[in-house]
Amino acid sequence: MENNFKEEFPEERRIYIEVLEEMTEGESTLLGTIANALAIVVGSAVGLFFGRHISDRYIDTIVKALALAIIALGISDGLQTKAVLLLIVSLAVGSMTGELIDIEGNLERLGKWVEKKLGGKEGGIAKGFVTASLLFCVGAMAIMGALEGGLMGDHKTLFAKSILDGIISVAFASKMGAGVLFSAIAVFLYQGFIALTASYVKVLLIPEVVREMAAIGGLLVAGIGFNMLEIKRIKVGNMLPAIFIPCIYYFGKLLYFQWIH
Repeated sequence: MENNFKEEFPEERRIYIEVLEEMTEGESTLLGTIANALAIVVGSAVGLFFGRHISDRYIDTIVKALALAIIALGISDGLQTKAVLLLIVSLAVGSMTGELIDIEGNLERLGKWVEKKLGGKEGGIAKGFVTASLLFCVGAMAIMGALEGGLMGDHKTLFAKSILDGIISVAFASKMGAGVLFSAIAVFLYQGFIALTASYVKVLLIPEVVREMAAIGGLLVAGIGFNMLEIKRIKVGNMLPAIFIPCIYYFGKLLYFQWIH
């Protein structure tokens, strides 16, 4: 019967396979985001029921250990570059652009504005939701991880963020209540939107561009790890434009050679 279907309806079978492939690709793109949202739900549940019995020093030690792992992952990705000069120029130009726009400053002001508008007027649930959503969404790790998931299907950063957010959710939920659990919805929508948007753009990028973008992103992830260790704060958010410099460079290079020839 299956062979008859293949022979009699070849076009319908092709469309069916394409739909299945698109569905599978979408699930793969959102894998890290789904894991992140589930980690927040589980961590919040643990915090609500058992959080008062867990000491802050245990959470702090685990977070510092995760920071070391995140640094190792970031440096490992950064070493994949095949164009060191492009990486250096991208970081320099991107950081200068980010400082000019003041990405981190604007994100912090947005966070304070939202917290003031919602967190200050509502009860504990709203405060927990707003505080946790801002912490989990307004950061370079959320943006970088979602971009990696969408562009390269690489979820290492979001998996690491999932563990980190899950641990933080335990502490937050024990102090601020059930609102922290609902922040998983905000994380899923925010990171999912970035990942899906990136997945549609990646068809325009050649492997060399994706590799260099991943290398720069890896170094920024390492910077996030150093920030978690609280040794010296690095404005990683202001460096985010550096990720897109290789794309601009290769696109300009393509136009240049087309004009010459």
